Amino acid sequence: MHKLAIAVLSLAWIPPSVPALAQETNNTLKKIAETHVISVGYREAEPPFSYKTPDGQIIGFSMDLCNHVVEAVRQYLKLDKLSIDYVAATSATRFVLVKSGKIDIECAATTNNAERRKIVGFSYPHFTTATQFMTRRQDDIINLQGLAGRSVAAASGTVNIDQLNAINRVRQLNIGVIPTKTNSEAFDLVTDGRASAFVWDGILLAAMIAQAPDPSKFALSEEMLSPPEPYGLLMRHGDEEFRTVVNTALKQVFTSFEIEAIYSKWFLSPIPPDGMNLNLPMSPTLKAAFAVPTDYLE
Repeated sequence: MHKLAIAVLSLAWIPPSVPALAQETNNTLKKIAETHVISVGYREAEPPFSYKTPDGQIIGFSMDLCNHVVEAVRQYLKLDKLSIDYVAATSATRFVLVKSGKIDIECAATTNNAERRKIVGFSYPHFTTATQFMTRRQDDIINLQGLAGRSVAAASGTVNIDQLNAINRVRQLNIGVIPTKTNSEAFDLVTDGRASAFVWDGILLAAMIAQAPDPSKFALSEEMLSPPEPYGLLMRHGDEEFRTVVNTALKQVFTSFEIEAIYSKWFLSPIPPDGMNLNLPMSPTLKAAFAVPTDYLE
């Protein structure tokens, strides 16, 4: 895992008002202060939030936000240099990596909900999306009822597979749910005709379809399996001092001109490596969340 020294960002940092470093064994700031290294979790294929390019760059909307967080941590701890140890995570491993201390903060697209907040901590929301499904256009499946009796893929460890299973039971659709290790595997099952649909977050499905050799072959459902839910940066449970530093840094980004530039870079412009452009304007809901950052507690 390579390490990258963080340069001073242009955004001014105002230290949060928090107590002196505590001595708990799970204190993230204490560990970072001692090692001068922060472990950042990323996804290898989750554009535009967090992904690795063919030339080895680890980039994305969530990664840009975390770069601000890392610089804020460096200044808060008064370190001359703070290196990043990048750690690859998946839907199935992210919570274990955070809880075990292998990752200090995961910078991707992880849904914040009440069940997960029992075991991990979340930052202020940085995006909102709902669960949808993608299909091949040739199969002409327009809603969930059209999936009755068919095979549907979803990655293990996601809220999406739980939502699919719940709907399957309640509506008695007799769907054969196929759990996969990765989202790419689920997409390939649909592409090859081995599954009729792939259930995931709508924004991430849209990005995956846009990257396909022929996006016109696939359709994104209008029907949703869930109400919109927020993404948050993932941290260890109960480490409120570290979470305060993270949220203070995010609040400064969210309530300044900086968030408009970062959002435009990843959602309204061509992005590496192939120039994909989602052309997705910021929603009123997301604008309101950025204007007054608060913890999501529903």
